[in-house]
Amino acid sequence: MSEVQILSSIQQFLTRKHGHFIQGQHVEAELSERIELKNPATEQVIATIACGNENEVNQAVDSAHDAFINAWANTSPYERGLKLNKLADLVEQHAEELAQLETLTTGKLINLSRHLEVAQTAVFLRYFAGWATKIHGQTMQPSIPSAQGEKYTAYTVRQPIGVVAGIVPWNFSLMIGAWKIGSALTTGCTIVLKPSEFTTLSLLRLAELAIEAGIPAGVINVVTGKGNVGQYLIDSPKVKKVSFTGSVPTGIAIGQQAMRSDLTRVSLELGGKNAAIILADSNIDEILPRLLQATYVHQGQVCAAPEQFFVHQSKYDEFVAKASGAIQQFVIGSPLDESSMFGPLSNQPHFEKVKAYLELAKKNDQIIAGGRILEGQGYFVEPTLLKITDIHDPLFVEETFGPVVNVIPFETEEEMLNKVNHSRFGLTASIWSNNLSQVLNLIPKVEAGSVWVNMHTFLDPSVPFGGVKASGVGREFSDAFIDDYTELKSVMICY
Repeated sequence: MSEVQILSSIQQFLTRKHGHFIQGQHVEAELSERIELKNPATEQVIATIACGNENEVNQAVDSAHDAFINAWANTSPYERGLKLNKLADLVEQHAEELAQLETLTTGKLINLSRHLEVAQTAVFLRYFAGWATKIHGQTMQPSIPSAQGEKYTAYTVRQPIGVVAGIVPWNFSLMIGAWKIGSALTTGCTIVLKPSEFTTLSLLRLAELAIEAGIPAGVINVVTGKGNVGQYLIDSPKVKKVSFTGSVPTGIAIGQQAMRSDLTRVSLELGGKNAAIILADSNIDEILPRLLQATYVHQGQVCAAPEQFFVHQSKYDEFVAKASGAIQQFVIGSPLDESSMFGPLSNQPHFEKVKAYLELAKKNDQIIAGGRILEGQGYFVEPTLLKITDIHDPLFVEETFGPVVNVIPFETEEEMLNKVNHSRFGLTASIWSNNLSQVLNLIPKVEAGSVWVNMHTFLDPSVPFGGVKASGVGREFSDAFIDDYTELKSVMICY
């Protein structure tokens, strides 16, 4: 055992009566109702958060709007970049605090919280900061005929859209929250964040650090609570864009509500039933460690992670035997134990959902390996492999968002593509092969927003990320985010 000791600063932070973060300071909640936050490894209540109401949402939006007009608008692009880089510095300085908050509230392995969640939060903030001075328009020469010798010229400018509502999921709340903060602040927008009610604390702490970084009060606001907080945000006439990451049903509802609210802009990064395609030439011993790591990271609670292994029939038996043996060696334990390889699911509602899928698979005799629900405290289940043959099976169709992965044999490329593209989702996919010709022919045929080759799940800020079909609308990262956070204004001049 190598259990991490909780920092005294975190122990003190957990005992606070957490409210909202509005206009650069903590605001005590108007409602007496509180939401309990549980450690998913122990089921013990570690803190409580406030339930926001419509008045508090309006206060946060007004704060963001005032900051957009009076503070952030007067901050030069260079200064915006400096302040985001300073925030990244502070994330690194307080890395262990933030990592422990994430692990305590999400069940994420402590080393994953440190080396992925917190480290990449700083990386992404620095990436966005670099774009602050590189947002530009174009000049052009119109072809309007001259009547009396007059001439014409034209140009475009990109202007920030205003207040952004960022609705953040529970699986990577700090990092995904930073994506939304970075996108908004880089382009000159301000933001009101609504974290998941299960994982709120790290974003409240990040908002504090933003003030320390010199980001003006009101530029970043956080309102905590349940789904009604998000609904109030979307309906606010001062919110000009909604950025949502989460489930497909919620994303569709948010998109519809945003359209009804004066065509409020929306970007949606939703779920997936992602395929990993293992071709006949694959060396199973070589690819298996990388594939399983990408699949079972954070207990499979990653929107980009594979949930379907499509394995060529010639490698199917070998793959099943070796993958089954490998996942049975995973050390399941406390996420604060640095030797653990696999932790709990993040919250009780999700635990009950995954349990139902495992019970269905057990009933239908579909479990190849794993599948047990661990007894005792905590939301622990085993990493699981299933054999699925029917493309109409709920376990083939529905996103489990957990450590439950289907292994599906195929003979022909056509058969495999029909099954892969049968999904209503289209977030990510991967192809595992050294046959370059076959891989390059497959890439345009796979219906997914991202296709990896001999890797899966990895994201980089320089590469656009988003889905097709029911997996979303819009793209994060690269320079693609700029379109979603700015208005393109055209200017024509006669002289």
